[in-house]
Amino acid sequence: MNGIALVIIAALILTLAYRFYGAFMAAKVLALDPGRATPAVRHNDGRDYVPTNKWVTFGHHFAAIAGAGPLVGPVLAAQFGYLPGTLWLLIGAVVAGAVHDMVILFASIRHDGLSVAEIAKKEISKASGLATSIAVLFILIITMAGLGIAVVNALYDSSWGTFTVAATIPIAIFVGLYLRYIRPGHIGEGPLIGVTLVLIAVFVGPWVQQSALASYFTFSRGQLSVMMAVYGFVAAALPVWLLLAPRDYLSTYMKIGTILALAVGIIIVRPEIHMPALTPFINGGGPIIPGPVWPFMFITIACGAISGFHSLISTGTTPKMLANEAEIRAVGFGGMLVESFVALMALIAATSLYPADYFAINTAPAVFAKLGMQVNELPMLSELVGENVAGRPGGAVSLAVGMAHIFAQIPGMNSLLSFWYHFAIMFEALFILTTIDAGTRVGRYLIQELGGMVYKPLKNVNWVPGIIFSSAAISFAWGYLLYGGSISTIWPLFGVANQLLATMSLAIGTTVLFRMGKGRYAWTTIIPMSFLGATTVAAGYLNITTNYLPKNNYLLAGASAVMIILVIFVIGDAVRTWLRIAAGERAAVSATESVGK
Repeated sequence: MNGIALVIIAALILTLAYRFYGAFMAAKVLALDPGRATPAVRHNDGRDYVPTNKWVTFGHHFAAIAGAGPLVGPVLAAQFGYLPGTLWLLIGAVVAGAVHDMVILFASIRHDGLSVAEIAKKEISKASGLATSIAVLFILIITMAGLGIAVVNALYDSSWGTFTVAATIPIAIFVGLYLRYIRPGHIGEGPLIGVTLVLIAVFVGPWVQQSALASYFTFSRGQLSVMMAVYGFVAAALPVWLLLAPRDYLSTYMKIGTILALAVGIIIVRPEIHMPALTPFINGGGPIIPGPVWPFMFITIACGAISGFHSLISTGTTPKMLANEAEIRAVGFGGMLVESFVALMALIAATSLYPADYFAINTAPAVFAKLGMQVNELPMLSELVGENVAGRPGGAVSLAVGMAHIFAQIPGMNSLLSFWYHFAIMFEALFILTTIDAGTRVGRYLIQELGGMVYKPLKNVNWVPGIIFSSAAISFAWGYLLYGGSISTIWPLFGVANQLLATMSLAIGTTVLFRMGKGRYAWTTIIPMSFLGATTVAAGYLNITTNYLPKNNYLLAGASAVMIILVIFVIGDAVRTWLRIAAGERAAVSATESVGK
């Protein structure tokens, strides 16, 4: 199988899906109204509610939703072969993920930019709102920790990579100041300057690595975990225009540009996919993911096909920035399809490695030794990139090696393998950190909403002490979990939590459709909700009984059980609401007919 075939197939399917299914969702299902004022316009406060250029909003939204998930998940799921992941990424993104993102973003816009929990409270019941709030906060903490592990494993003991990623923070702040005070309105100039500075930072990296400065950018896993939590706090507390929006906009250019470059590289190099379509691990017993392809692949590819984390962005920062309701299609539906394409490129890059090399990177040395495999190109690749890449689980390193391997095969690029590897690491870290800052900010909003029930001033999103307290609380919570966790303990829990949240959000979105009198279109959300709910509950149950309890990991087992119960409660409450609405509509029709007679 050649990678170029998958690139062409994906581009065609996703383009047609946006043109036809996206248009159907916008015109028929949601009936978007461009003349209706958005929350950003009505409540413009210059801090959280800020009407923003369409493409800047798209950049922020895409950067926030496309964190580690579309890069790490498909790479880890390659254990099952390239075919299962490819099918789920393309089909799931169109009929589930894009619909989920678009509907819940629309719901938040129509509810004044409120969170998914507040929407559940208004549309379903107060009990569902409270259950959703608890579930979302719980899931958010786990998500931030799960996403953070990938970047920690990629950057520890790597001065070049850490320096480059660290440099993106002051660069983003400069771009934010440039666009607000120096050249306001000149949207194209800021990213151009920012991308140029980031590329310079990548090129300067080797000099930093060989200089006395290297020690200042070389950190352990624990140190990086603490630093990431501190960064999350700062990003959540600062005004959205100063760091979050420019960083996301800047990184989106880097991300989309890199993925397009990777697609071009695949077309030029035409790499063979060495991983088979299906591996023996589809029945379970794999060294990376212990369970069978169903249901475990659907929680491993937590983003790229559908992701509950997207609902936190779609009801958090994005609805407070969207200047026109008609932009929901491009930002919500289109952003998800672009993420699917990113995920597929990551899958191709990882599966272009020889299977033994892939497993050597993504498993601990002791685990790999039990597989009885012999590495192929890994020693050579480690030497060329200047770092030992074996035994770095989490997906990020194997993706970076795969991307660098493809880029290095382009004529004239072979001598730049080390540069391409560290560029790919920086590229992945940008994905993750943009999700960290947006996710932490959403967590801040949620803590302020919940805390406002106890102490009213905390609910004021502009109250500085409340901002600082809530930002510190959410950052400490996920930072603590990140500090003591590992990819094998956190990622499965993250996958279950993430997809349970997506199931919950689809149930809430379905309720919005019924309330709008659009019940005839509710199949667009009920079908993906039903499949994802059944799959994720099954995965959660297997995680508890075959993964956590046998290892006496009662904390994670209990966390999984609590989330499953909360989601089932919300779905049941939503179904009762649908039936009441349908019964009311039937009664109204009967009354009208009686009057007519």
